[in-house]
Amino acid sequence: MKKRVAILPGDGIGPEVSRATVAVLREVAPKHDLQLEMHECLAGGTSIEENGQPLQDDVLEICKRADAVFLGAVGGPQWDTLPKEKRPEIALLQLRKQLDLFINLRPIKVLDCLLSTSPLKPEVIAGSDILIVRELTGGLYFGEPKYCRREGPQEVAVDTMRYCSTEIERIARAAFEASRHRRKRVTSVDKANILATSQLWRKTVERVALDYPEVELEHMLVDNCAMQLVKNPKQFDVILTENMFGDILSDEASLLTGSLGMLPSASLGTSGGLYEPVHGSAPDIAGTNLANPIAAISSVAMMFRHTFHLEKAALTIESAIMKTLAAGFRCQDLPGPGTQILGTEEMTAAILEQIATGS
Repeated sequence: MKKRVAILPGDGIGPEVSRATVAVLREVAPKHDLQLEMHECLAGGTSIEENGQPLQDDVLEICKRADAVFLGAVGGPQWDTLPKEKRPEIALLQLRKQLDLFINLRPIKVLDCLLSTSPLKPEVIAGSDILIVRELTGGLYFGEPKYCRREGPQEVAVDTMRYCSTEIERIARAAFEASRHRRKRVTSVDKANILATSQLWRKTVERVALDYPEVELEHMLVDNCAMQLVKNPKQFDVILTENMFGDILSDEASLLTGSLGMLPSASLGTSGGLYEPVHGSAPDIAGTNLANPIAAISSVAMMFRHTFHLEKAALTIESAIMKTLAAGFRCQDLPGPGTQILGTEEMTAAILEQIATGS
């Protein structure tokens, strides 16, 4: 089997975690009779510096032809004063929209060996295993009109939250299908007491739920969900929600694992997929060998699972990460008594060693 992968290292710590990604891909693929053709391209701030735009058309075409895309991170303070349409983050939004990646999967699983790294009580978070299914190409981030302009003596800004029933139905089906293979419970998160889009969301989700009688559905308002995630996270199995709510809730859920550096993500559509760590570009530690590569490497495991359909390869990577952590190795974002702090390259090497020796 031969597959194409586009590698977009991006900005900040993106190139460092991308190197870890490439190393894992090269180690694991041959063990599963997979030939990878990898293309490294500029995106985000690095593309702005080189080409004057966050994502060139030829790079977009490479991504469209690829079976999977890995994105390290985009953004940095040096580009914050650029017009909105020229900022690095536009590269990510363009990829999501142009590749029709409407499903975002963010798994949050609390490992026993990391219970002490979370600011939350171990007895509260132990055993938590949540999958956030976030709609990715609609809502407030993409709705029109969207502008900031002067009207008379003052400036006025408008963002439009828009959803249609088709967009809601397809992401709801993705959540129910995922839950079928988990604990068969979907929590749909909205703001139906206030927002018209949420009222349509709830109505559509309830209609889809009729096709999944074996899956329990509950509705929860987003403000309550934000509280419940830190109060009683073990109640959740699959959380289904719209674009902005999912963005906020998944970052909050990183508290359960102790660090954003642990959270992978997969953005999926009708084919292919975009894989990226959740942590962002972290420009303050860029180039210092301090970045935690685990979120990026876990994103590669998701690539093997969801795009290449090689479950054993995904499990090999995830097992190697767990064994490395269980051995007491950590990056600087997950300190703890009796642990050994490793840099980005050293943590990658330790995980690669576990992959090489594991089954």
